[in-house]
Amino acid sequence: MNANVKLYWILTVFFFVLAGLYTVWSLLDQAHQQVEWVGTIALLLSGLLWALIAFYLGKVHSAQGAELAEDRLDANIEDGDAEQGHFSPWSWWPIILAASVSLVFLGVAIGPWIAFIGGGILVVSLVGWTYEYYRGYFAR
Repeated sequence: MNANVKLYWILTVFFFVLAGLYTVWSLLDQAHQQVEWVGTIALLLSGLLWALIAFYLGKVHSAQGAELAEDRLDANIEDGDAEQGHFSPWSWWPIILAASVSLVFLGVAIGPWIAFIGGGILVVSLVGWTYEYYRGYFAR
């Protein structure tokens, strides 16, 4: 992860430098001689995006305390085998959630009334998926 953080900081600097060069280049253009705002802002926001990702990954890396297995050159494959999280193999809620999100996007493309139906199903599926371990047979 350390290599990724360094790469993202390099990309941040690259996009900020590129935004400055793009602005100077648009000012030196003989035909217009004004700042081309769309490209300049797009490059600045791209640099900001990489900075946010690099900052977040840097914080996550420092919060883990020790050096990760993927950062060591002498690490084996089984050194990085750890718990990845808890997933419910029997849960139907992710399928309902995906269907409701597709209805929302379909509603944006075709008609807003479909998006409202998809939004209602979306809320129900999010609540159901969040609280599936707090009710019924699997309640704690």
